[in-house]
Amino acid sequence: MGAIALDRSIRRTILTGIFLVALYGIVAFALVLPSLLSTNDALMREGQVAPQDIQAPHTLTYVSSVLTERARQEAARTVPAVYTAPDPAIARAQRERLRYALAYITNVRADPYATLEQKLADLALLEDLYLSPEQARAILNLNDLRWQAIQQEAIVVLEQAMREAIRENRVAEMRRNLPMMVSLALSEEQAELVVALVEPFIVANSFYNEQLTLSAKEKAAREVAPVVRTFQAGETIIQRGRVLKAEDIEALQVFGLVQPKPGVDFWLQSVLVSFLVVTFFFLYLRRKKSISSDARLLTVFLALSLAFLFAARSLPADGLFPYVFPYAAFSMAIAALVMNSDMALLSSVGLAILSAYAQPNALEHLMYILVSSQFSVLALGKARRIVSFIIAGLTAGAAGALILIVLSRLSGVTEVFSLAYLAAAAVFGGIASAGLALLLQFVSAQYLGLSTALHLMDISRPDHPLLRMLLTNAPGTYQHSLQVANLAEQAAERIHADVLLVRVGALYHDIGKALNPAFYIENQVAGAANPHDQLDPILSAKIILSHVSDGLKLARKYRLPRRIQDFIAEHHGTMIARYQYARAVQLAGGDESKVDIEQFRYPGPKPRSRETAILMLADGCEAKVRAERPKDEQELRRVIKSVFDHRIAMGQLDETPLTLRDLSELMDAFTTALRNVYHPRLVYPQLEEAISSSKERLEEVIFSGETPIPVEIGQPLAEQVKDQP
Repeated sequence: MGAIALDRSIRRTILTGIFLVALYGIVAFALVLPSLLSTNDALMREGQVAPQDIQAPHTLTYVSSVLTERARQEAARTVPAVYTAPDPAIARAQRERLRYALAYITNVRADPYATLEQKLADLALLEDLYLSPEQARAILNLNDLRWQAIQQEAIVVLEQAMREAIRENRVAEMRRNLPMMVSLALSEEQAELVVALVEPFIVANSFYNEQLTLSAKEKAAREVAPVVRTFQAGETIIQRGRVLKAEDIEALQVFGLVQPKPGVDFWLQSVLVSFLVVTFFFLYLRRKKSISSDARLLTVFLALSLAFLFAARSLPADGLFPYVFPYAAFSMAIAALVMNSDMALLSSVGLAILSAYAQPNALEHLMYILVSSQFSVLALGKARRIVSFIIAGLTAGAAGALILIVLSRLSGVTEVFSLAYLAAAAVFGGIASAGLALLLQFVSAQYLGLSTALHLMDISRPDHPLLRMLLTNAPGTYQHSLQVANLAEQAAERIHADVLLVRVGALYHDIGKALNPAFYIENQVAGAANPHDQLDPILSAKIILSHVSDGLKLARKYRLPRRIQDFIAEHHGTMIARYQYARAVQLAGGDESKVDIEQFRYPGPKPRSRETAILMLADGCEAKVRAERPKDEQELRRVIKSVFDHRIAMGQLDETPLTLRDLSELMDAFTTALRNVYHPRLVYPQLEEAISSSKERLEEVIFSGETPIPVEIGQPLAEQVKDQP
């Protein structure tokens, strides 16, 4: 086991290294992308139309690599494919196969004991040669002299045909030409027999030689002389309205009229910057197990990061383009998806550094992206309402506009209209960021199964179809889910887990019971017969266990987030349906060996997060406390502790990151919450008895002739009478 674990660790390390190297390369490519796309002039890309005439600034002669390469490719294209010479070994082999077939036919003809039908059957067994029944009969009916002539002619025809170069695409053509090679001394019927005997043995003997063909093409390309272009000073290189070709771009580059491609130094610098930023985030994510362990969430984070980076680096770096781009949408989307403000703040720093790297006005762009993104995350908060995104977008726009005005003033810009344009662009970018962030979190929640705060708030509404179905079909389960949700929410808050996720997961954890509500105790009428008492324990357990799979089916049907589906699948872990198992053992005479315990086990998996573990413990504690009704706090704590001990002993918490301190805090939280719910209540006297006693006292006073009692208007008469003598 140790060797296997070590091997897995090495493999994981190798894959991580490969992934990081690839990520370094992708980010570095994004950093050099502006240099690859931008030019000193609008003319850079092949296929564009020249907006103006461009003349040569001086006389220049140069070797055009584009035209030279094109001429070499054309020369190589004209070289015909090279085939090998006819292989005599193939001809000899085919001749021997034909001789063997003819000898076999001769032996069949000479068999004195075989009937005609037996000889025909023997001829049908030939592997290399197929003869139709008519041809076989004709051969058998030939006399020996004619048969000897046909054999000799067949060998001659095959040798003649195989001497020529037969390529794979000419085999059929050669077979069609066989009748022209047969001696005219034979009759037409005998000539057809010769063709039938020879045709299957005509095969290709000359084959395409890729190496020789490639060598010939390379030789032809090498023989092409370099193409030289000369431009005189003032000569028009490109005419207005002309569609640019590769040689035009080359000419502009030779004259220095366009920006050259980035050099090696710039690539190395870009690789270094990408290495620093990516490594920083890699080390940070290693400490955030909740993110790095979730493949879907990590994939979405990387995809969004690269998409925003490439989009930002592809934009023109001048004008208002950098300020209308919705940079803040990235940080808001990360905050909503990851539900972690720290992660969003740090990722916005990385995006700002990479987006502004080597751009004109890099410091201004860096400050703008940083300020607008950071303010948007802080203003977004927990992202539980749509208005939160709108406020965050407006905040990002306002903060971005303010920092742009400050930086522009420092650089000497004083024109009001210029500052107003910058501020308007920043505000527009903030509003666009809010809309894009809402779209991204909606798509991620609906189609990628990620749980965002806004989506969780939406599905936690009582009018959600699934919750309404649960309330209608299984009101007892609905009330139980509400109680567990309240209990788990308070416990999650105590250990700083995801409170909203725990609450929503608790609301849906027993949704599968809505399909068969009558089989669960909380939905049964008090005093009514329990249907499980009449069922076989295995069938009873199957019904009970099915609420997990039924819940998952409903969750997938109503497109609940996958994190909510985890609560449904994991809230019982792999525990045993103890009531049904005990009945099965009892029916087996107390012999546990006669009962398959696996038939009573929940499918699992065990809880794999703090949130699902909290739900399992809250669900068990609420059910047991409701069943046992402890009399005081000490007994209540004992009941809760027994639930914790049982789950730990069954190994249900082995895969969760809960610590002993967390378990202690959860136990205290459950005790406090359940004590407030199931606290002792006063026993009130019967209302009828109190009313009757008051009436008797009133009648006694009124009809006894005693001094009348002073009565106050607005006060209950019985209250005024009861204390009178």
